[in-house]
Amino acid sequence: MSVDTVKHPDPTPTATPELIRLENVTKRFGGHTVLDGLDFSVAAGKHVTLIGPSGSGKTTILRLLMTLTKPDEGIITVDGDQLFPAPEKKVREIRKKIGMVFQHFNLFPNMTVLRNITEAPVHVLGLSKDEAEARARELLDLVGLADKAGARPSQLSGGQQQRVAIARALAMRPQVLLLDEVTSALDPELVAGVLDVLRDIARSTDITMLCVTHEMGFARDISDQVLMFDAGRVVESGPPEKIFGEPEQERTRQFLSAVL
Repeated sequence: MSVDTVKHPDPTPTATPELIRLENVTKRFGGHTVLDGLDFSVAAGKHVTLIGPSGSGKTTILRLLMTLTKPDEGIITVDGDQLFPAPEKKVREIRKKIGMVFQHFNLFPNMTVLRNITEAPVHVLGLSKDEAEARARELLDLVGLADKAGARPSQLSGGQQQRVAIARALAMRPQVLLLDEVTSALDPELVAGVLDVLRDIARSTDITMLCVTHEMGFARDISDQVLMFDAGRVVESGPPEKIFGEPEQERTRQFLSAVL
């Protein structure tokens, strides 16, 4: 498949290259503060990976961007539009720009692979069935599952199901792809295939990626920037060669020594 089928049109020049911005974002669950006055941004077309111990707030950031939860304080902006706070109609429009691949595949078990991928483009984006199916077949080819269009999820391995989930997210033509520990539910022998697909997408498209992962080799390979989180704050950030090669903060060194 040609790269052009996945790439998005060049964005209209704006005053800022930022596609995502979080300003003073705080999120609490009960008496526990998960995100504590968080500030960071992601530039269009960049691949940013969030690393850090479990419970440090990484997945909560993705859930906020997907509007699965709301911040208690702060402002979130996507492509120049305010996501929070904003009217519900505006939120729905902005969310169309964002795709997410979850830890668990969340495929519809009663639908074929092809229909799993075409359902949202037809009903949310308003694509014709033929256009949605053509797009879905291109994406299945991209993720190495061109021969599985008629299969049901139960007939696929976990790795194949996760690749279908990636294709489904891309079918919505998002500007941002969120990846939440996409290999954590897979058997070890299936992890490499899924990560290879994501590496291909990162290298061959201009989609912005925000990734939460414990796969440090993958983070080193695909990232333009790595953010180290601890207790709801960014402890350190920088290019992967700095974070993995010469981290400045002791907390970063402690974490990496435990996981590498």
